[in-house]
Amino acid sequence: MLRLVFILGRAMARQRAFSGTPWEEKVGYCRALRVGQQIFVSGTAPSDGQGGTFAPGDAYAQTKRCFEIIQQALADLDASLSDVVRTRIYLTDMSRWEEVAQAHHELFADHPPVNTTVEIPALMNPDMLVEIEVDALCEGAQPAPAARPQAMILGRPVQPAAFPSMTGTDLDEGCLD
Repeated sequence: MLRLVFILGRAMARQRAFSGTPWEEKVGYCRALRVGQQIFVSGTAPSDGQGGTFAPGDAYAQTKRCFEIIQQALADLDASLSDVVRTRIYLTDMSRWEEVAQAHHELFADHPPVNTTVEIPALMNPDMLVEIEVDALCEGAQPAPAARPQAMILGRPVQPAAFPSMTGTDLDEGCLD
């Protein structure tokens, strides 16, 4: 489904990525949504793809699985983990933070995003230990900055052909008031 959003007079298409889980249709959400350069990825739990939990009891493996699912959603929207600027990690047991941090570090050491990790009482399945959501920013090719004029007075360009050559003694002190 493609919808247009008008932001500051520009039409921006919304692109959605779906992972195909029955929850998306039942609850009414998509895995990820791209609007312009921004991508928002829903809370992603360690699903095994069959309706169960991937690696019950293993916070490290569950974190890696969450990021595999997230990585696919980003790829569906022409992005990658290197575009991620924020991660939010929800843990049911904060004593497992080091396992989760290890998996996060392995994926983001070269391009670290901002991160929030919080403990929550429970997830949908009791054997799920972690759920992760991310935001990404996909920067397109930036236009080359305009060439800056060589001569400037008070931040304004001086047109060399318009002015004869002058020295400081040729200027009256009051001319810059």
